[in-house]
Amino acid sequence: METALQNPSLRFMVAIPARHGSSRLPGKPLLPLAGEPMIVHVVRRAREAGAREVVVATDDPRIANTLMDLEVDVEMTRLDHTSGSDRLAEVIELRGWPDDTIIVNLQGDEPLAPASGIRRVAYALATNKAPMATLATPIISAEELFDPNCVKVVRNQHGDALYFSRAPMPWPRDAFATDRNQLPDGVPFLRHIGIYAYRASFLRTLTKLPHSLLEKTEMLEQLRVLEHGHSIHVALAPEPFPGGVDTIQDLIRVDRAMAPKSGRKRK
Repeated sequence: METALQNPSLRFMVAIPARHGSSRLPGKPLLPLAGEPMIVHVVRRAREAGAREVVVATDDPRIANTLMDLEVDVEMTRLDHTSGSDRLAEVIELRGWPDDTIIVNLQGDEPLAPASGIRRVAYALATNKAPMATLATPIISAEELFDPNCVKVVRNQHGDALYFSRAPMPWPRDAFATDRNQLPDGVPFLRHIGIYAYRASFLRTLTKLPHSLLEKTEMLEQLRVLEHGHSIHVALAPEPFPGGVDTIQDLIRVDRAMAPKSGRKRK
């Protein structure tokens, strides 16, 4: 598989939505990590993955100005987008990308995203019939399974998503009837990783789909895709895919993880 993932014929773009107005961490893309703004690290991860083009989609000139000296392509998008996929749909039009273009949506708060994972999701889309692909990784603890911030996914035998949920699933009835502190062997518990690949034509379609009941219930945009009858292929991440930055605690965790690489001492 690794040979296939390294195949230079795999052609894809990476688009990075980067919004300044985060409710929990205002100015998040510009927060410093290992001495550089977070968005700089995310761009670096995308370039390491071998993307044909890397584009940052933002609505704030402060983010654009930060990237000006780094030879990073930036598209200034509208202020009224409600999701990253909506912002990327505008980028498609601004860049004039053809319908069959493979676009990886790498969130602007994923500075530890491994290059192999970025390529894996692009490869998953290129080699499957689904119009959209994403990644997952095994859940290894009951604490993670029961955490509503950990989104779970169940796949069918072809690797396509059956459902995403914040609730524990699947539910091993007999095992959990006696002990919910241990994960039973052989049950495919999977944590969803929030990186996506789309063909440009489907991203245009996605942003026009009405918001669905399940999407609103679980607050998971990918459920809109399933509820409207489209498929999402779910590939396993080839290596650990650390979580992104949503809180101050996450920022401290990621900064510490980057300290050895930057030559700084851990605090």
